[in-house]
Amino acid sequence: MSVAKVIEVSATSKTSFEDAINQGVARACDTVSNVRGAWIKEQQVSVENGRISDFRVNMQVTFVLDDK
Repeated sequence: MSVAKVIEVSATSKTSFEDAINQGVARACDTVSNVRGAWIKEQQVSVENGRISDFRVNMQVTFVLDDK
């Protein structure tokens, strides 16, 4: 039997939503092991002078806990 845990991660990129997702997943993988998936809950942009300045994602990252 396996047991999973979910953490919430926010990531920001100046480039794109895809870049923000990649950065968030990569950072989560650096912090915890056995990452199995991510669910993108929200996507937001910041606007300055009529242009998008930042892409932000909030995601839930699922990882499997190690067996005892």
